[in-house]
Amino acid sequence: MYTKPLALAITVGVMASQANAAGFLEDSKLSLSMRNNQIATDNRESQDRVGNTAYSGQNREWGQGFALRYSSGYTEGTVGFGLDALGLLGIRLDDGGRAGKAGETRTPGNMFPLESDGSAVSNYSRVAFTGKARVSKTELRVGTVQGNLPVFQTSSGHLFPQTYEGVQFTSKDISNLSLAGGYIEHAVGRSSTNATGMAVTGGTRQSNKFVYGGGDWAITKNLTAQYYYGQLEDYYTQNFAGLKHVWPIDDKQSLVTDLRYFRTDSDGANSTAAGRAKGYIAGGGYSSTGGEIDNRAWSASFTYSYLSHSLMVGHQRLSGGSGFFQLSQGSLPNENAHGASYYLQTDRQLSSFLRADERTSFAQYNYNFASLGYPGLRAGVIYLSADNIRTATGYRQKEWERDISVDYTVQSGALKGINFAVRQANLRTQASNDLDQVRFIVDYKVDIL
Repeated sequence: MYTKPLALAITVGVMASQANAAGFLEDSKLSLSMRNNQIATDNRESQDRVGNTAYSGQNREWGQGFALRYSSGYTEGTVGFGLDALGLLGIRLDDGGRAGKAGETRTPGNMFPLESDGSAVSNYSRVAFTGKARVSKTELRVGTVQGNLPVFQTSSGHLFPQTYEGVQFTSKDISNLSLAGGYIEHAVGRSSTNATGMAVTGGTRQSNKFVYGGGDWAITKNLTAQYYYGQLEDYYTQNFAGLKHVWPIDDKQSLVTDLRYFRTDSDGANSTAAGRAKGYIAGGGYSSTGGEIDNRAWSASFTYSYLSHSLMVGHQRLSGGSGFFQLSQGSLPNENAHGASYYLQTDRQLSSFLRADERTSFAQYNYNFASLGYPGLRAGVIYLSADNIRTATGYRQKEWERDISVDYTVQSGALKGINFAVRQANLRTQASNDLDQVRFIVDYKVDIL
C-alpha cells in the first residue's frame, strides 16, 4: 500500500470542490503555538550509592519552538474535503558539548538534531500536510497524522510532537461506539527533520508497515470498554483490552477505575533467529530468546477525587520472555529519531517501568489551588516503586522514580493563556544509570483565525 496516491486523490477532490468551498474557508483555523523548553539532566553513576559527586555526563538543553497550524473546514456536499498544514521551527538557545567526544562532561541531549561532529544544530524546521475527507461522522486523513490510542501514541516531550506519515480514519456514526484505525509507513522523530521507517527499542532495521484498529464502546454513561490491535511488520503484534468506570459518588467526589491489559508477541523476522540477526531485534533488557518480543502487561489504577484533591493508587505487572514494546525509532542508526510514549500508567518523565517481569506500585496526588483563590495553579507528585526486574545481567533488581510538577496558567491581562510549568524528577535504578532532571516549560498559543 502506498499513501501518496491517496493523498493526491484527496487533493484533487479539494480542488474539484472549490465551487462548494464555503465551508472550507469559513471554518478554517490558524494558530501559532510557542514553547520555550529548558531541560537539565544529571546522568549519575548507578554504582554511586553514598552521595559521591561522580557523573557520567550532564545534558543541558534549551530551545524555543514555533508551531504554525492551519486546519481548513470541509467543502460542502455529501463528501467534504479539507486540508491541514503544519510548519515547525526549532531554535537552539543552549545545548553544549559534543556527543561521542572523549572526556566530555557535558553532552547534547535529544532536543535537537546533531551535526556531523556530534554538536547540536542551531535550528531546524519541517513542514507537513494532511489531506482529509469526511462523510457524516466518519473522517479519513492522509499524510501527516498523530496517534492517541493505546497501541499508537505520539510523543511530545520536547519542543514538538512526533508525527507519522500514513492513512488514518475515525468514525462515530454508530451510537456509543468510536472506531479508529490506520496504516502507517513512516515516522518523524520529535527532534528530527526526516522521515524514517519504524522499529522498537534496540531494533536497527526499519519496517514500513504498521497497521492498527479498534474502538471504544460506551456500555453505559459511566462504563467504557476498549479493544485495539496493532502490528508492526517484522517486529510484533499487540492486542489491548481496557475497561474504565467512573463512579460519581456525589457532586463533590468521584472514583475512577482504570483496567488495562496488553499482549505483545513477535511477528515476522523478529520471530526467527535469522531475522533478529539482521537487526529486527528488541533490546533494552532481558529476553529469553535473544531479542524476541514476548510480553504480557496488566495494570489497575483507582483515582479518588474530592473537590480540588485527587489521589491515584495502582499496580502494574509484566510477564513473559521480554519487556514491553511499542513503536520507538531511537535505536535506528544515524536517524536521531529519539522519543516514544507508551499507554502505560507508569510511562513517566524518566522511566516507563517496562522491563521484563517488572512489578510496579505507584501513587499520585494532585491539587488544584483554585479553591484557595489561585485559579490556574496546579501541583502534583507521583512516586513509583518497582522490583523483580529481570535484565541480561541480573534478576530481581529494583528501581524507583519520584516526579513533582507545578503548573500555572495566567488567567487575565496581557499574558492571559500563557502556561508556566516546572517538572522535577529523580530516578534510582539497579537496571541502568541513575538520573536527576529538571524541566522549565513555557507554552503560549495565539489564535490567528
